[in-house]
Amino acid sequence: MPFYSEERKAALLKMMLPPLSLSAAEVARREGCSDMSLHYWRKQAAARGTPLSEAKQPVDNWSAESKLAVIIEASALSELELGEYCRRKGIFPEQITDWRNAFIASSSQHTKVKNVVVGQSKNDKNRIRELERELRRKDAALAETAALLVLRKKLNAYWGSDDEDS
Repeated sequence: MPFYSEERKAALLKMMLPPLSLSAAEVARREGCSDMSLHYWRKQAAARGTPLSEAKQPVDNWSAESKLAVIIEASALSELELGEYCRRKGIFPEQITDWRNAFIASSSQHTKVKNVVVGQSKNDKNRIRELERELRRKDAALAETAALLVLRKKLNAYWGSDDEDS
């Protein structure tokens, strides 16, 4: 059974972290060590509290809030600081640019949709107002017609005439 120094173990475990993020089987194949040893070392490192990439989500699964936080944090960084920041987070600067553009595009599209909805709402309110006005006019005409019919019946009853033409 070969002996591995702590530095060698750390180097092999580092290959399993971002930005390389190689699997234990891949590192074992490349470096000629047992993948069971790598799993054991990773388990020991986790017990010591060393951060491992297993707990992190893939960048594609990040929430919109997380992406926005990265955009805001990265906006104030210089190019060198941005590179270091991206290495720490396990992302690429191009992803930040893409996320920024996507947020801008979705924001402008949201504004367009909101304007269309507001315009449609105004049109609907105007149409409702016109229909209510027409309904009131027709109700008044119907009430007038009903009043005339009732008046005619009363006059016919008063004069005693049943035919409508006389």
